[in-house]
Amino acid sequence: RFSGHQLPVVSLQMSKSRERRRKRRGDGDRCHCGYESDRRFSPLHHASLNGNLELITLLLESQAAVDIRDQKGMRPLHYAAWQGKAEPMKMLLKSGSSVNGQSDEGQIPLHLAAQHGHYDVSEMLLQHQSNPCIVDNAGKTPLDLACEFGRVGVVQLLLSSNMCAALLEPKKGDTNDPNGTSPLHLAAKNGHIDIIRLLIQAGIDINRQTKAGTALHEAALCGKTEAVRLLLESGINATVRNTYSQTALDIVYQFSATQASREIKQLLRDASAALQVRALKDYCNNYDLTSLNIKAGDVITGVEFLCTHRL
Repeated sequence: RFSGHQLPVVSLQMSKSRERRRKRRGDGDRCHCGYESDRRFSPLHHASLNGNLELITLLLESQAAVDIRDQKGMRPLHYAAWQGKAEPMKMLLKSGSSVNGQSDEGQIPLHLAAQHGHYDVSEMLLQHQSNPCIVDNAGKTPLDLACEFGRVGVVQLLLSSNMCAALLEPKKGDTNDPNGTSPLHLAAKNGHIDIIRLLIQAGIDINRQTKAGTALHEAALCGKTEAVRLLLESGINATVRNTYSQTALDIVYQFSATQASREIKQLLRDASAALQVRALKDYCNNYDLTSLNIKAGDVITGVEFLCTHRL
């Protein structure tokens, strides 16, 4: 970390360094402050990571390469986003840093901001045209990471972006790719109830499948009782089988007799015994206050009932 009294020394060293390079090469006076071909952790990386505004200002005024990459392919903007530092972000973006530049792991700064729940920084990146649909090497988008790590505010922010609507739709290859996933699967796997609700409200296909099955398979496998309960109450199909021909209940039967597994087994047994039908048209009986009011498309679940007429 550079302290305030060290800044004049840094400035003097940079000035001498520029002068030596001009005399030696006869080229312009652009200061790389660590050559990109070396891919080292440069002073600008260090200043961005620590939020040292004075040093960032000095380096940028000295024409430091704003998008210089370190040994992991990370740019200074990645480190500012990771730490959630808004002011360094503004300075780097004003100097032309690329919001969609990917690291060696395929991550853009928005991946890091979303994963760590930095709302203001994520919003700033979106305002500068950061693309929330870019996937990293693990096949995850910023929305995936926000859902996986339970960043409710950032999930709300991303879902409000028109570009994220496509992320709620199934992708080709989901059921074949062993790493295939969805925001709902990741939220269910980690038991993030509020995020599951947000995704369902946003219109995600609750029965979306990957090779591992539906989000219900993930929640059951990880012992997330409340997530299982919410998914069932929201109408997920408990009889779906994954590519290994297992239902969620089949998976839970492999568990030891823990309290969580007993509760999940009972929830899934009840759901498997139930019959689900979808209403074909609206139905309302104004003369019977105890009757159900049904709208076309509603999913109706019953354990024992007799359909006397077509809904």
